[in-house]
Amino acid sequence: MKFTQRLCTSAIVFVAAVSTVTAQEKGKGMPMPGFTLTTTSFQDGGEIPPKYTQSSPNPVSPSLAWSHVPANTAAFVLIMHDPEAVDNKMTEDHLHWMLLNIPATVHELPEGVPATPTLADGTIQCKNVGGTVGYRGPGAGAQGPHHHYTLEMFALDTKLALGPDATRTEVLKAMEGHILGKAVVVGRFHR
Repeated sequence: MKFTQRLCTSAIVFVAAVSTVTAQEKGKGMPMPGFTLTTTSFQDGGEIPPKYTQSSPNPVSPSLAWSHVPANTAAFVLIMHDPEAVDNKMTEDHLHWMLLNIPATVHELPEGVPATPTLADGTIQCKNVGGTVGYRGPGAGAQGPHHHYTLEMFALDTKLALGPDATRTEVLKAMEGHILGKAVVVGRFHR
């Protein structure tokens, strides 16, 4: 008899605990996904196709889309770099593409963004490691392992008071204290 009472008491306590957890989860709702950056040009972590790289005589930028944008976003900044490439024993790696002040209403970039300092929507493109404005495709040599080309999208609570001549160091400094979210996509490449 005592065993049956203990079993019933344990079952009641278990049901009450499950009911409490379920009620708490219903009150909160499901958590929203975080700020997300995607591309249809290649798989995240996958090989970047030649048309987006220096294997092509005229590489084009990949298409990008972002969702689950943080509240109060005023603008976006996109930075594409190769963390495995360094020059002259310096700490800064190769900058392949940097766009500033992408409007908060814009949530995608088409393939083949033109290499102009200012786009029609007011987005500013800065100079890349090659000293030209716009996208510079991945170019890791055949010798050695794949390089990981990292595209970082930042949601900011302000526009940056910088122009197309801004350096990455200036952009990162100006973003301090204004980053609401960051989303990343990585592609691999070597010739």
